[in-house]
Amino acid sequence: MVSKEVEIALHPGLQARPAAEFVQKANRFVSHIFIEQGEKRINGKSIMGLMSLALSKGDHITIIADGTDEETAIDELVGFVTEKEE
Repeated sequence: MVSKEVEIALHPGLQARPAAEFVQKANRFVSHIFIEQGEKRINGKSIMGLMSLALSKGDHITIIADGTDEETAIDELVGFVTEKEE
């Protein structure tokens, strides 16, 4: 299991379209993907779970991957949420 705490740099955060993109990326991996914020932990492959967190730019989350491709999954998903828009 691999995890990384990150600050969301996407504007407006993981709302609607970016949340759907995150879930699509997460579903390409065999590993189980989770997102934690505070006491909440959701399945990173679930659009409803992700939307329930209402994550905005500047929020801190922990992305967790557990499985055979966990390193690759963490790298790609962390890169996605920390990508600064120009």
